[in-house]
Amino acid sequence: MPTVGVKRDLLFKALGRTYTDVEFDELCFEFGLELDEITSEKEIISREQGDCKASGASDVILYKIDVPANRYDLLCLEGLVRGLQVFKNKLEAPRYRRVGPLSGEPQKLIITKETAAVRPHAVAAVLRNITFTQERYDSFIELQDKLHQNVCRKRSLVAIGTHDLDTVSGPFTYTAKPPADICFKPLNQTKEFTATQLMSLYKTDSHLKHFLHIIEDKPVYPVIYDSNGVVLSMPPIINGDHSKISLKTKNVFVECTATDLTKAKIVLDMMVTMFSEYCSQPFTVEEAEVVYPDGKTCKYPELAYRKEKLSSGFINRKVGINESTETIAQLLTKMCLRSEVTGVGDEIEVEIPPTRSDVIHACDIMEDAAMAYGFNNIPYTTPGTYTIANQFPLNKLTELLRQDLAAAGFTEALTFALCSKEDISDKLGKKISEIRAIHIANPKTAEFQVARTTLLPGLLKTIAANRKMPLPLKLFEISDVVLKDETKDVGARNIRRFCAAYYNKSPGFEVIHGLLDRTMQLLAVKPGRGDGYHIQAADDSTFFPGRCAEIFVRGKSVGRLGVLHPDVIGRFELTMPCSALEMDIEPFLGSTAEVTLSHDVPAQEAVKREAAPARPASTRTAFGDVSAPAGLRALDDFLADKSYLEGFAASQADAEMFDALPSAPAPALRHLARWYNHIKSFHGERDGLPAARNRLVLPANADDDDDIDLFGSDDEAESAEADRVKRQRLAEYAAKKSKKPALVAKSSILLDVKPWDDETDMAELEARVRGVAMDGLLWGRAKLVPVGYGIVKLQIGCVVEDDKVGTDLLEEAITAFEEHVQSVDVAAFNKI
Repeated sequence: MPTVGVKRDLLFKALGRTYTDVEFDELCFEFGLELDEITSEKEIISREQGDCKASGASDVILYKIDVPANRYDLLCLEGLVRGLQVFKNKLEAPRYRRVGPLSGEPQKLIITKETAAVRPHAVAAVLRNITFTQERYDSFIELQDKLHQNVCRKRSLVAIGTHDLDTVSGPFTYTAKPPADICFKPLNQTKEFTATQLMSLYKTDSHLKHFLHIIEDKPVYPVIYDSNGVVLSMPPIINGDHSKISLKTKNVFVECTATDLTKAKIVLDMMVTMFSEYCSQPFTVEEAEVVYPDGKTCKYPELAYRKEKLSSGFINRKVGINESTETIAQLLTKMCLRSEVTGVGDEIEVEIPPTRSDVIHACDIMEDAAMAYGFNNIPYTTPGTYTIANQFPLNKLTELLRQDLAAAGFTEALTFALCSKEDISDKLGKKISEIRAIHIANPKTAEFQVARTTLLPGLLKTIAANRKMPLPLKLFEISDVVLKDETKDVGARNIRRFCAAYYNKSPGFEVIHGLLDRTMQLLAVKPGRGDGYHIQAADDSTFFPGRCAEIFVRGKSVGRLGVLHPDVIGRFELTMPCSALEMDIEPFLGSTAEVTLSHDVPAQEAVKREAAPARPASTRTAFGDVSAPAGLRALDDFLADKSYLEGFAASQADAEMFDALPSAPAPALRHLARWYNHIKSFHGERDGLPAARNRLVLPANADDDDDIDLFGSDDEAESAEADRVKRQRLAEYAAKKSKKPALVAKSSILLDVKPWDDETDMAELEARVRGVAMDGLLWGRAKLVPVGYGIVKLQIGCVVEDDKVGTDLLEEAITAFEEHVQSVDVAAFNKI
């Protein structure tokens, strides 16, 4: 995120009020910004260059504010203040207008065909009768730098030039010439230079040297002239000194040359809208005419307003609120998006100003509505879907293998996923054209040109970097390699592989072969053809002839092992023999590593489900009769914060309850419906589910039948009296039960209190420990236990009430005796 630095006092003056640091931090958060740092120019220089360099720097307080990367309108003080004032309803969002010149023709910028070879696009505009102060001028220059670093992509897409219009005369010509033919006095220089000389001059300039590569290798350089042949700028490097702006400048000619016309329009709109408020007619920008090589003309800036329509229901659903259409429109207006209710249902018409180029989708409008509503004001809701996470099977297998391979005496290495072309081709005796490698389009270094297709080069380079270590060196790695795969939507796929290397004075093929056997034993694959594994001789240029074998598992090749070829060893700057093993581990999962995340119901199970009786044997449950609305609602309420009826995994309790439901629940019972669909996916696996801990589905019996009462009485008064007696007895039981004291959960804790040295008075230490008094704490027996070198530790027991005393409180209280106590550990913890 870009960071904008503004002077605190200047900001508060523009906002019309003073904030405390906390208040302004809260305001930034409400507006979607973050107050990153409160500092000063002196503090920054002192931190970066030392106190001696900061002696004359300013002490003015600066606010460093983090701005979203796509909010170009907030990259300067003017845009930031304007946005905050509109947000606080202190100002209406201004209307930006493009106007013609008061007299004469608009300024023209003529583009020649030669520019097509370097930077073919250009746009321009005029800020007429602008008034600069030192603060405004500094902000104007800083906005150019922020835009250059952000949307302009360090001037590679767009370069901004600003000129004092009163020192030059139009029409202006944007062309491209050989470097030797361009000669002018650049900004802040005292003499003229050719473009070639400027390139040499600026190679040592800390600021401009970063932009030279954009045109350095081009046969022609772009340049802008006025009608008298005066050079305005040589984009994207430097402006001419003749047309530089100052505090006295009244009319500013703004031009943007670009390789991306859309970005150029956005940048020009940002520059002129942010500072048009300082013109004699605020928020008006004088147009300029751009003439293209084919004769077509366009007028800039566009300052285009566009309108979008969306429903308040969409915003309410996505944000998670329930506000009226009028309220939503007001929220959007606070974010500089003028909005009106159209009257057609819940439709809102939103006007997007030219300063909001970040709004490209309805989701962007929705985000602004959420921001204006206040993220902290959005009510908490329970997610509609509950899931239980599981470790990815491939990662679980990888972790298990890592532990056992380390136990086998091999050290794990973790190498780079990128490497050079030579690492996977020439050094291994292969041709790069025959390898399905993914190439990096613009590699920064020769070391990272392709994604690795094998783990072996990384291990060999690790051995080379550690060859002075005691022999043998036994390394392994389990990581992904990347191969081209046209069947994938991204054109590539990751494959998890296991690679091991043994480096010693002798090749040690038997060590690598033994590691393979141990690995297969861990993977429960027996030796032998057919369903087991075996190896057979193979030829591979990476390995020594006759010392290479291919590994087959269940008839399929999964990797190779052998003694590396001496040439391969030499290319990695190694001097001793080395054996290696590399194989895929995904085939050992039993199915593809790309497992589905849901359980599909097999077709035959679906048929069985359809053939099941329409009405279950019993609908009586612990929640009531689930064939009635009351029972369904009780079950829905119970499942509101649960995924399963018992514990954190599906069980027979879920299966039995599923069978008790006469039909799929209505969507209105969303928790029950979610649970029902989830348990339905387990239908093919229900026999393997763990047993239920409690009986939630009750058996059907004659008590359900209200029409037949073989042993009952027909006397209604007698039934009423029986109900009264029953209720009275229940009330008496509840009252009696309430008088019983509640059970208090207690724990027995054994603490190890370690002193600093053998000179500590352990009797005094025990007295201090026993002096720790808390409600719910009872100290027990203690003893001294030898630690070593004459040092003993105090082992003391206690009983605590869990609701009143925790181990953290005890440790904190005892470690407060820091002159005696080095550490406190819980040696044993038991529930009573």
